Amino acid sequence: MDVAIEDVFQDHSFTSNPTRRTMDSITEYIQLHLPVTNPTTVFSIVLAIILLAPIVFSKLRIPHLIGMILAGLLIGEHGLNVLHRDESFQLFGQVGIYYIMFLAGLEMDLAGLKQNKRAGLTFGALTALIPFALGYLSGIYFLHYTQSASLLLACIFASHTLVAYPIVGRYGLSRHKSVQVSVVATMIALLFALIVLAAISGTFTGDGGVDFWLLFVGKFALFIVGLFVVLPKLVRLFFRKVSDSVLQYTFVLAMVFVAATLANLCGLEGILGAFLAGLIFNRFIPHSSPLMNRVEFVGNAIFIPFFLIGVGMLVNIRPLFESTQPIVVVGIMVIAGTLSKYIAAWISRRVLKISPAGGLMMFGLSEAHAAGALAMVMVGTELHYPDGTPLMNSDVLDGVVVMILISCIISSIATDQAAKQLKLADESQASEEGHKSDDEKILVPIHEPSGIPGLVNTAIMMRNQKLNRGIICLNVVNDDAETQEWLRHSKECLEQAERLCAAADVSVQTQSRLAVNFVNGVIHAFRENDASEIIIGLHRKRTPSDSLLGRFAQGLIDGLRRQVTIVHYNIPVSMVRRIVVAIPESAEYESGFHRWVERLARLSLEIGCAIHFYGEEQTCERIRLYLDHHHKGIRADYFDFDLGDGLDQLASEVNDDHLLVVVSARQGTLSYRNHVNKLQPSLKAHFSRCNLMIIFPDQSGENEEQSTFSQPLVQEKYEPPAITKWLSKYISKIG
Repeated sequence: MDVAIEDVFQDHSFTSNPTRRTMDSITEYIQLHLPVTNPTTVFSIVLAIILLAPIVFSKLRIPHLIGMILAGLLIGEHGLNVLHRDESFQLFGQVGIYYIMFLAGLEMDLAGLKQNKRAGLTFGALTALIPFALGYLSGIYFLHYTQSASLLLACIFASHTLVAYPIVGRYGLSRHKSVQVSVVATMIALLFALIVLAAISGTFTGDGGVDFWLLFVGKFALFIVGLFVVLPKLVRLFFRKVSDSVLQYTFVLAMVFVAATLANLCGLEGILGAFLAGLIFNRFIPHSSPLMNRVEFVGNAIFIPFFLIGVGMLVNIRPLFESTQPIVVVGIMVIAGTLSKYIAAWISRRVLKISPAGGLMMFGLSEAHAAGALAMVMVGTELHYPDGTPLMNSDVLDGVVVMILISCIISSIATDQAAKQLKLADESQASEEGHKSDDEKILVPIHEPSGIPGLVNTAIMMRNQKLNRGIICLNVVNDDAETQEWLRHSKECLEQAERLCAAADVSVQTQSRLAVNFVNGVIHAFRENDASEIIIGLHRKRTPSDSLLGRFAQGLIDGLRRQVTIVHYNIPVSMVRRIVVAIPESAEYESGFHRWVERLARLSLEIGCAIHFYGEEQTCERIRLYLDHHHKGIRADYFDFDLGDGLDQLASEVNDDHLLVVVSARQGTLSYRNHVNKLQPSLKAHFSRCNLMIIFPDQSGENEEQSTFSQPLVQEKYEPPAITKWLSKYISKIG
């Protein structure tokens, strides 16, 4: 009877709560279907996180990198168990960390790297040795690990990963000194930790003898030679032969993984190979090129977020709530790791005389532990003592993973704050130097489809990125009986220019103009758009009686007093290895002197090649002073040269992968001499197959580039004549 009554009550309770019954059914249904395994659903959830995390966390003023990691923690098997960290997350995550390291090498200023190599070595030594020592002492005296386990923990502390580097790229600070020093230090610390890790692994596997180290050094030497000798030749050959954008990107990604694979074969981490591959491609992928934009876009949109979400899915915070021992372990790891990196950054900032914001940037970039730490702790779990006990158990693994989460959060916050401070300082300095008053507006007349990439890419590289004004592409259509056919041709040319600018994320204004005369059409468009200069292609379809420039370019030179740049490339502009500039006598006295120097300096920095100036000693000295003041990182050499003796003597200095720049002059200007008329026949005879650029400088008055440097470096104090002093004194007495 009692049992029957109890059953009645249970049934009554169940039927009287339909909402509870529904919720229980939904919960059971969700639990039965979790984690999600359908590839389409998995990818949809990940894309939703990539989309929403930046939006949500930007409202909370939290870097979205933290949002990605926390989202991975929430949906992972240690959270709500929505997704399982399967092979797809491991694959995309591995691509993501390689991408971060590759971008770090790709976006570095190599000239600035050479200048800051001692600073990088200093910070690298400090940020490796101080955390290594503190990590070893923490393992021995606080965590009571064995000597081998403490050494492995010290390796984890010494290494770090540039998890917060995407923040640097978003603020455009990849070439800042503190960033470059941090990137160099990252490679030094990682290499140091990996070598110690190899020694620890060798002692456990019995391969730590002399033969092991000789083989290790030999493989590493072959890896460096193959990467820095063979790969550049392969890249140069491929980029010369293949112009398809998809194939170029695929080739770049393939070479990154080849370099990472070779690093793994040497017993090192693949992230080291990815970074070195970035340094090699740095020379061949200009910063403002379409290919660079594609590389950054795909990485920041897909692969890097996948890596961050995968890191979050590894984190297991449940042991922290089950006992106090994991909390103590994590606390010691976090405090020791963060404090050691901060001490190293603080000492380095003081020694290297870097600003506080720069020191904060160094700490932020060197704080995060991710890929290297995970690899090292996994090695620790696979190594065993003779009695079968693992070098590091699962508790240590959980502690290191939680430390990775906290270090990534601290790193992202510190880097974001430092980036904001450095960006504000740079903008303030740019405002003081008067960059906003630059009258730059580049007009690019286009006609031949084969020459459009060279013209557009040259304009993109020469433009002032701080102004972000874009370029103007113009096509002049002959107003005759075949106007409709020419209009279709014009539309195709302008669409090609639009695609190139869109791929490089540069704004462009396209115009098609009807005119009975090409020269008049370009001149009218130049004046209507208030342009500052023209970049035009070299006319190749000419009769034997025509000059090198052709009648169109000569008409623009005669009809305009602004800078006219005429270019012709036999190879892609990014493949140029050196710029050779021939300068006429007294060129420094022209009003447009600093404009063309500035444009060539930007082109040299974008391509990443050296620039050689051939001119009179006084002219080269003015160029050197200007570049030292505005572009300290440029690789420039100066040679005493008299253009009046002819260009023939430069024939041996210009190869097929060099760009010969000839600064000419209009008749009646200060730098015009009789020998200028002989330049075109000399170019036609000796340099017709070379990459060529001819510049006719601005003659319209001072521009912004000159006004910032036109006054003498040291101004003498004005001293009025004695009669003026006496008159002033006499007038003051009368008053």
